[in-house]
Amino acid sequence: MPFAQLAAPLSARISQGQGAEPADLVLRGGRVLDLITGNLLQTDVALCGDTIVGVFEDYEARQVIDVTGQILVPGFIDTHLHIESSLVTPFEFDRCVTPLGVTTVICDPHEIANVCGLTGLGYFLEASLLTLMDIRVQLSSCVPSTHMETAGAVLAAADILPFKDHPRSLGLAEFMNFPGVLMQDPGVMAKLEGFKGRHIDGHCPLLGGKALNGYIAAGIRTEHEATTAEEGLEKLRKGMRLLIREGSVSKDLHALASLITERHSPYIAFCTDDRNPLDIGEHGHLDYMIRTAIALGAPPLAVYRAASLSAAEAFGLKDRGLIAPGKRADIVVIDSLENCKASMVFAGGVQVNDAAFAARKIIPPVARHSVNAPAIAAKDFRTSGNRVETPVIGIIPGKIITEHLTCDIAPKDGDKAPDIARDLVKIAVIERHGKNGNRATGFVKGFGLQRGAIASTVCHDHHNIAVVGANYDDMALAVTRLGQIEGGFVVVEGGKILAELALPVAGLMSLEPFETVRESLVHLRAAAHGLGVTLEEPFLQLAFLCLPVIPHLKITDHGMVDVDRFEVMP
Repeated sequence: MPFAQLAAPLSARISQGQGAEPADLVLRGGRVLDLITGNLLQTDVALCGDTIVGVFEDYEARQVIDVTGQILVPGFIDTHLHIESSLVTPFEFDRCVTPLGVTTVICDPHEIANVCGLTGLGYFLEASLLTLMDIRVQLSSCVPSTHMETAGAVLAAADILPFKDHPRSLGLAEFMNFPGVLMQDPGVMAKLEGFKGRHIDGHCPLLGGKALNGYIAAGIRTEHEATTAEEGLEKLRKGMRLLIREGSVSKDLHALASLITERHSPYIAFCTDDRNPLDIGEHGHLDYMIRTAIALGAPPLAVYRAASLSAAEAFGLKDRGLIAPGKRADIVVIDSLENCKASMVFAGGVQVNDAAFAARKIIPPVARHSVNAPAIAAKDFRTSGNRVETPVIGIIPGKIITEHLTCDIAPKDGDKAPDIARDLVKIAVIERHGKNGNRATGFVKGFGLQRGAIASTVCHDHHNIAVVGANYDDMALAVTRLGQIEGGFVVVEGGKILAELALPVAGLMSLEPFETVRESLVHLRAAAHGLGVTLEEPFLQLAFLCLPVIPHLKITDHGMVDVDRFEVMP
């Protein structure tokens, strides 16, 4: 039966739950992890359509699946991510991570919204009705994230309020413009007022003290930017639900693992934010976070609560998070709590397999041919100016926070050139939405790049073209190639394209299966490392260098941004 037809009638749920008639399906012989008591108890689990109707009793059923020797846990909930950053469409993301036990994701489509506005938002809302996993959409609050960048669209409160009551909408997505909240910017206030009483997700890295109090007082309930235990504990104490993040770039789980206790776990959840298919293939998704947290010493009960029940409670999803009567039939069958390897997954009562994925309706993509950058030549990457003191973005591996460095770079022949010996390479952002043709250049330290260039249209959150390079000709070729392939990633050396991945959907997502994307990422990473790059994930690291709401120094098409001062540097 197609998954879209599995809503269980009320009378059938009651009859099957009390054993008056056989259940549609029983999982028999396994042990259920009770997230209330922490006990592992052997029991039948009875399903009626998309709903769990019986547990801790014996049941008859029309279909029985033997899960002897295995453990049943509630489906995992990713509380904050941008599906676009998986580099595949929502349908391929579904196929990639649902078999790993991720049955609900709470997404913010602000990546595609920054390219094509309401068209992108509508695409995600429509797609969310068609996937096996349950995709809930937070309405993008910051398109663009600030006034210091050029995006492809601008979404004001009046644009997003009509979608507030869409059946897949939960509320307002991460409010990245925390200075705008504290300064009570009129546009910011209109969005906060419009979603008063609804879920508002937060984004306030390093914010503390009275400023944090003011930010939370705006009605903001959850936050995923804590990078130290001290920061996380302050946010917990002040009533925020802490979403611990482990993405492809920002990896905060190790720093925050000490907070994952049975006492704290009702107020902690997990998220990935930005995780690509290569990392998912090599390590996993939320299953990786679960394994890692337990290995770091967190109690299994606290970890599995954070992965499901606490996440559901944080976002008001009262119909899931437990293997209990009346809950959505999101169940993961695993080998052990410590290993968390899924052998079978049920999403809304549907067994996740190739047949279920094939039964989905797929809608066509949007935002094709979205890369409309001006023609670029090598000379456009020259940096003029007489000042020797130069601001430099300092990369911190495993973090999206950067250092605001100052290095002496003497102009020569009217240009400040890359200095490979000091790991000072050129970075540039080129406006690609066809708005104004802006270009900005600067310096970054921490790539380890020795030659060539890498470029991307995944450039948070405005998604202009970002390029780093040791050679201006290679930088120009990389930018030009991105226009030819409708966006994506490119690695160039000596006037040759070494590797590339086309992302023609808004310059963010591939039309290929996730397996193909994963293989392309292997080649891209190898090509980048061949240029001397030392970062494990250089492409997403590059993308976050352009996000002007993450301290301390960033770059957009407007120029170098001092995030602490919240201004473009002269």
